[in-house]
Amino acid sequence: MSAQSKAQLSEAVYLAHEATAMEKSEFLNGEVFAMAGASRVHNQLTSNLVVALGSQLLDKPCSVYASDMKVHTLSESISKYSYPDLVATCGKEQFEDENTTVLLNPLLIIELLSDSTEAYDRGLKFFHYQLIPSLREYLLVAQAYCRVEHYYRQADQQWVYSEYHRLEDVVSLPSLGCELKLAEIYRRVL
Repeated sequence: MSAQSKAQLSEAVYLAHEATAMEKSEFLNGEVFAMAGASRVHNQLTSNLVVALGSQLLDKPCSVYASDMKVHTLSESISKYSYPDLVATCGKEQFEDENTTVLLNPLLIIELLSDSTEAYDRGLKFFHYQLIPSLREYLLVAQAYCRVEHYYRQADQQWVYSEYHRLEDVVSLPSLGCELKLAEIYRRVL
């Protein structure tokens, strides 16, 4: 993520601009960062994940959103609006606005790793996401090869890490009561 400008914006100005903008930007403590466009592989992985998760959640009070749903991270020192590649929630959804464009209570966030975003997705972005009290699971999905990393927040707030490398592997998602098969995630990609 690279800085678009150094001018400090209020949350309200950012949200008003974002509502009509042709390209998406993320917001962190008054700074706005332009987001890059997605590749074919990124879009295929996103579609595969939406289908795999969505089909398992049809009869549950859950929703899956791909890339256009903003998530707000708010703490004493952070105000951040971001666009996760995928976000899922169950139960009563909480939104910041009447237009339901800013989700406040995600259970699962998935980021697709690229060369330009991998370090950020693993580091500072994950740190910011951990400040969301409702977040229980974080998945990192490699685009160039078969690898899914799963972080699961336990009751004591500690994160447990698991890694999957084979197409026959299955990732259990306890917060949603479902699972993801790597063969389905990487269909038409690898």
